[in-house]
Amino acid sequence: MSLQQTTTPVAPNPIKPKVKPTGFKLFIKKCKEQKVLLLMSLPFLIWLFIFRYVPLYGWTMAFQDFKPARPIFDQEWAGLEHFEFLFTNARFFEVLRNTLAMSLINLVLGFITAIGLAVLLNELRNLSFKRIVQTISYMPHFLSWVVAASIVSYALSMENGIINIVLMKLNLISEPILWLGVGEYFWGIIGGADVWKNVGWNSIIYLAAIAMIDTEQYEAAEIDGASRLQRIWYITLPGMKPVIVILLIMNLGYILESGFEAQYLLMNPMNMDFAENLDIFVLRYGISMGNFSLATAAGIFKTVVSFIFLFSANAIAKRLGEARLF
Repeated sequence: MSLQQTTTPVAPNPIKPKVKPTGFKLFIKKCKEQKVLLLMSLPFLIWLFIFRYVPLYGWTMAFQDFKPARPIFDQEWAGLEHFEFLFTNARFFEVLRNTLAMSLINLVLGFITAIGLAVLLNELRNLSFKRIVQTISYMPHFLSWVVAASIVSYALSMENGIINIVLMKLNLISEPILWLGVGEYFWGIIGGADVWKNVGWNSIIYLAAIAMIDTEQYEAAEIDGASRLQRIWYITLPGMKPVIVILLIMNLGYILESGFEAQYLLMNPMNMDFAENLDIFVLRYGISMGNFSLATAAGIFKTVVSFIFLFSANAIAKRLGEARLF
């Protein structure tokens, strides 16, 4: 009688699924995969650290009675004294009003005119005429504000300014107006000057956004009988929407940056109550008087407000399901 050898079947080794790296391991893996890009960005990161982050140590001046002649570690601390001065100074709130008003006017007019010009240029079929219009609209952007302010002043002058001449020819006014002598007109003048100078340049990015829209959408809409205005409203503008939202978020981060050169060059004693913005206030009452601590406190205030607007706008866009920065 032979013994039969029995063998127990061995179960095959189960194939273990690959575990995807997460957290720090994923970060290291991505760095190895993109090491060339990281090396290319290294000079920019060094520049950013040296010129953007290291100077943040200067914010300590806002909490000191800073004197340039003293060593940096031998300054007298003032606490929140300079911030209290800002928020209890009536002139500061007038300047803040002017800054917000001019910034909002520039923001609204800048968006409307740049989007409108981009749409109109996109609808032009004559390429030669389109290039001429683009070139003419871009040219003022390359003028310095010193030259641009001189042109604006000359156009608004009482003697031979083109604005007064045209309005009188149209019988809209009976006598020339001293436009730069009336403070209430200053915000509108700044808004109009900013549009004239930058509308062509600002429209470039919107033209690029329109170029990314699939042309088949226009062809399908034309076959369905959509008019040109309907194609603009239902295809062009929705296609530009992500770019518009992103630019709006970014511009809200600069809500207290209403400009400096234009206001400083067009300002005079008659319109100063409406022309002086936060940057000019810092120059006049801070840097020019040697009060660097006050100037730094105002700068910190601008930065904090900009952060609040930027993150708030980004959070609102995220909640609404729109494009966002982060």
